[in-house]
Amino acid sequence: MQNPPGTIQSVGKAVSILRIFADGQPQRVSDIARSAGIGQSTASRLLSTLENAGLLDRDPVGNLYRLGPELITLGGAALNQHPLFRASRQILQNLAGHLGLGTNVAILSDGAVLYLANFEGPEAPRNHTIAGRRDPIHATSMGKCLLLGVPEEQRAAMLGDLERYTEATITNIAQLNLAVSEVERRGYAVDVDEFALGRASVAAPIRDSQGGIAGAMTISGPATALRLERRQDELAAHAIETADRIGSSLGFTASRS
Repeated sequence: MQNPPGTIQSVGKAVSILRIFADGQPQRVSDIARSAGIGQSTASRLLSTLENAGLLDRDPVGNLYRLGPELITLGGAALNQHPLFRASRQILQNLAGHLGLGTNVAILSDGAVLYLANFEGPEAPRNHTIAGRRDPIHATSMGKCLLLGVPEEQRAAMLGDLERYTEATITNIAQLNLAVSEVERRGYAVDVDEFALGRASVAAPIRDSQGGIAGAMTISGPATALRLERRQDELAAHAIETADRIGSSLGFTASRS
C-alpha cells in the first residue's frame, strides 16, 4: 500500500483496514492482512489499537472482527452535520410514509453514488439501512442525476469502464451521456433493472443556492410496487417536487435554474 507524501503510514494502514469492512462482513486477521497488503503481525497490532479505540469489535469465540460502536457515533455526527441530510431527512420520511415506497438521498463521492439517508414504506421494506453505501453512477437513476454536475468531457475519465450488472445496464459512455441529457430535459431519471433485477426507481436532482447539483433523491422499491408502466408520471412529479423542496432549504430558487 502506497501512502501519499506527507501522510503518516500507520494511520494510512489503519484507514485501509477500516475500509475493508465497508461491505459489512466480519473478517479474520489473515484476511484483513491480505486485503490491506500488510504483514499479519502488523495487522494484529493495528487491529488491537482500533479495537481499544472502539472502532472495531472482536468476537472472542471466532476471533472475527467487525466495525465497532464508536463508528456509529462518528457516522451519526457526520450525517447530522451534512446540510443535505438535514434538509432532506423529514421530507423524505414523510414522502415514504405517504407513498408506501422507499425514499433516498445521495451525493456524488469519489466517482460513486453515496447514500446519506433512506426510508422505507410498507411496499418497499428492507432489513438494513443503505446509508453510507456506495452504488455505481452509471447503473442508478440517482447517478444519472448526479452526472448533471459533471462536465460531459470529464465523465469517461471519472467512470472508467462501465461494469454490466444486468442486461439493462448502460455500458457505453455515449449512451450514458444521452441518458443524462434526457434527465436534464425532463427533470428526472428512471431505472428499471439496471443495477438489480426486480428493482426500480425514479430520481430527481437537488440543486443548491447557486443552481449546482448538491445531490439527488429517489423514490424506489420493487418494480412491482412502483408500477412505472402506469405511475411513472405521478412518481416523477413527486420526485421533482420533493427535490425542489429540499433544494429550497439549501437556498435554491427556480429562477436560478
